[in-house]
Amino acid sequence: MLEIKNLHVKVEENEILKGVSLTAKDNEVTVLMGPNGSGKSTLANTLMGHPKYEITKGEIKFNNTLLNELNPEERAKLGLFLSFQYPQEISGVNVRNFLRVAYNSVKKTKLSPIEFRKIIDEKMDLLKVDKSFADRYLNEGFSGGEKKRSEILQLAVLEPKFAILDETDSGLDIDSLKTVAEGVNKIKEKIKNGVLIITHYKRILDYIKPDKVYIMKNGKIVEEGSIELVERLEKEGYDWLDEVNEQLQV
Repeated sequence: MLEIKNLHVKVEENEILKGVSLTAKDNEVTVLMGPNGSGKSTLANTLMGHPKYEITKGEIKFNNTLLNELNPEERAKLGLFLSFQYPQEISGVNVRNFLRVAYNSVKKTKLSPIEFRKIIDEKMDLLKVDKSFADRYLNEGFSGGEKKRSEILQLAVLEPKFAILDETDSGLDIDSLKTVAEGVNKIKEKIKNGVLIITHYKRILDYIKPDKVYIMKNGKIVEEGSIELVERLEKEGYDWLDEVNEQLQV
């Protein structure tokens, strides 16, 4: 479903991604892990077409469609979704209206506020979100956990073909983490989409089981495998990857 081949990306004059290749399949959970500064969030933003990130080599394909030159809106309409590491606040725009406009744009429909209410109410019931949540201004005054639940509600409403979750577990306490993870699992079960989870830590993977794991360091994929890789990282940290990374540069 999502195929990345030999991807090189620079920001201004700094090359951040140095030949990344990975594949993430439909109805599977793919995990990308790595230390700070390894290029994980650069990859996420590049996948969604952020103009700050310039592809200098390689390609990104989604369902055999080349994404390299497509803008973020076109990628969203193809079915890509990015949950932000740091969700932005939008004062004066409540969650319900924001999601209705996004839904109408991505789905190419013109649902009225009354028609859309049925959809968002159904998704809030699925995720066990209080109905008053939809009347609050988007992320304004939200706790860290509420901002992440807002992102998962967006995921549920938009029902993308492929979801990129960029450090969705960052800053969450254990209860919020479980709530977010349960939401992701329910959505995945319902719409059978592909998911790419980008994270530093193992803890979210106690609740969302990965099918494939990639490890990134210094702008390259240095290891790939299954959950056993995550277990090794938990025990040994990222230092053991230094030798692997040195071999890749030879």
